[in-house]
Amino acid sequence: MSKENSIGIIGSGSWATALAKILTDNGQHIHWWIRNEDTIRHMQQRHHNKHYLTSVYFDTSLLSLSNDIRAVVAACDVVVLAVPSAFLVDVLDQLPAEALEGKQIVSAIKGLVPGNNLLINEYLEQRFQLPATQYFTITGPCHAEEVANEKLSYLTFSGIHQASAQAIADRFTGSYLQTIVNTDMIGVQLAAVMKNIYALGAGIAHGLEYGDNFLSVYITNCFREMQTFLEQYEAQKAAQRGAGPMIHNYSASAYLGDLLVTCYSLHSRNRTFGNMIGKGYSVKAAQLELNMIAEGYYASKCMYEMNKNIGAYMPVAQAVYAVLWQQVHPSEAFLSLEKGFI
Repeated sequence: MSKENSIGIIGSGSWATALAKILTDNGQHIHWWIRNEDTIRHMQQRHHNKHYLTSVYFDTSLLSLSNDIRAVVAACDVVVLAVPSAFLVDVLDQLPAEALEGKQIVSAIKGLVPGNNLLINEYLEQRFQLPATQYFTITGPCHAEEVANEKLSYLTFSGIHQASAQAIADRFTGSYLQTIVNTDMIGVQLAAVMKNIYALGAGIAHGLEYGDNFLSVYITNCFREMQTFLEQYEAQKAAQRGAGPMIHNYSASAYLGDLLVTCYSLHSRNRTFGNMIGKGYSVKAAQLELNMIAEGYYASKCMYEMNKNIGAYMPVAQAVYAVLWQQVHPSEAFLSLEKGFI
């Protein structure tokens, strides 16, 4: 298999496994970095990931599995990053600075880099000097569990150049996976970060026994809050560029659609995490019970710190942050939200 026909995946969680299924179902060979050697051996012998999406079985002739991230990256012209944002720096620290030269990097990560609150493309530019033209994103609305069951799903691929993003998207398009392409590389990343915060809040509301009537109003206000932040962020960046802000359709699938499914779906780990918090679990207990990363937990702190420079009015995100990081009781935080919704 030539390098030009190969695509690499970094990560072995549920989303990485779903993306691997999509690509191999399309007959594509993938180089797949999996940290755990035991998981690799199991997949080679039993043809499935024993930890995530265990019902998905692979044609292993289409898989080159390795725990050597340098070898996986070197073998590919397209590399998909599908590890939790909290682990990204540790994972990529194994690579030399020149490792991504000439490669197209596709981020399937729904978070910011904790600590410095960088978007994934900003971190890759600093660490690897990756040009923005070589960076792409994958966003939803799409749950890994429905991909596993081959339920019709949609993914949005974003990049500065639409034709290049379309070429990436074409590799994923299949019988149960439709693709959408746009050029709002920054906005879709921020929307993906925020929808996890709001989904966690939706879970808290459910745990507190609020009903569907409240939840519909809650999500409506979350969308308004998200749009306000994105517009103010874009306006600030446009002023720095000395240009007018770009106008985007925030009612599209990558923004509103992803927000809706993450807040409502029982597959949503952020909603599940929030539900446990609303029922009285501590953050630590909820993390242990979930046994998966809820990106909204880290995102709430990152977004709180990022918004200090943007200044958007974000009472819902502030309330979720207060519950998770300032030990405010969930019922108190949501009581303060009730009368401010429109």
